[in-house]
Amino acid sequence: MCTRILWNTHDHAVLAGRTMDWPESTEPVLTVFPRGVRRDGGKLGGSTVVADNPLTWTSRFGSLVTTVYGAGTVDGFNERGLAAHMLYLDVTELAPRDPGRPGLQIALWIQYLLDSAATVEEALGLLDTFQLVMVEMRGFAATVHVALEDASGDSAIIEHVAGERKVHHDRAYTVMTNEPDYDVQLRLLEQQERTARELGHDEPGGDVPLPGNVNPVDRFQRAAYFSALLPKPADERQAVAAILAVTRNASVPFGAPYGSGDFAIYNTEYRTVCDLTNRRYFFELATSPNLVWAEIDRFDLSPGAPVMALDPDRIDLTGDVSEQFAQSSTAF
Repeated sequence: MCTRILWNTHDHAVLAGRTMDWPESTEPVLTVFPRGVRRDGGKLGGSTVVADNPLTWTSRFGSLVTTVYGAGTVDGFNERGLAAHMLYLDVTELAPRDPGRPGLQIALWIQYLLDSAATVEEALGLLDTFQLVMVEMRGFAATVHVALEDASGDSAIIEHVAGERKVHHDRAYTVMTNEPDYDVQLRLLEQQERTARELGHDEPGGDVPLPGNVNPVDRFQRAAYFSALLPKPADERQAVAAILAVTRNASVPFGAPYGSGDFAIYNTEYRTVCDLTNRRYFFELATSPNLVWAEIDRFDLSPGAPVMALDPDRIDLTGDVSEQFAQSSTAF
């Protein structure tokens, strides 16, 4: 379930692609939040889930995101070029609640970072200002880890395993999947590179064997392999097409075998690409033949401006849909 790929090694744009894999519709809505939005990190929809010392804040930056179940943010970026992506991680375990620390329900985790930070460094500096609180949405516990990247190409992966926060911070950390935890994913990548060297390949290519299943371990190795093979693009259009090609390769097709046990496998619901250089957000619903995108610079992000939203589940949408957004009452 879910794959993230960062491409930060060419001159045209810093791009991050992701797949959203889930057993049902997450009711995605493309949403633009202006600066100056006041938020309560103890709210989930209309309910209070952190009654004791919830984190509250006012957004410093505007953002263009995809929401999940109308209750939180799962993907997107802000006007300064910081992007964030939530991916499922079954082994996620948060520390016991400490009422002495401001509590933030986990579905608002990346929205808080996008509201408050301009870079990966700034976002990481905020992690000690709150304590995450686990919630459930539609019967699913929000056991997630987060990928961050910014317009400079910096990257970080944040996880909570056995009650301890782990941060992997390096622009070389470009590929992740939902499972297993990132320490294991890095070991798998080392194993893949070692296999290539044993076959006489200093770089990816040639006869290096690739796993072909849809489980997260196989998807991680394919995404890393094909990301390393991407040719230098001639322009932004080629760059976006290239990163989409890799995300499609790492997607889970309809009818793919579902796993059981540690790694359940779900179909890909949609794919996104964040262009952090040109500030465009691309969205591709798996049940639609059309790719759509929006440009954050075309929206009014000043304090007091309305929240704008667009339901992407429309067959008539294609190309630049910035003008199709309408005022929204989304309040979280």
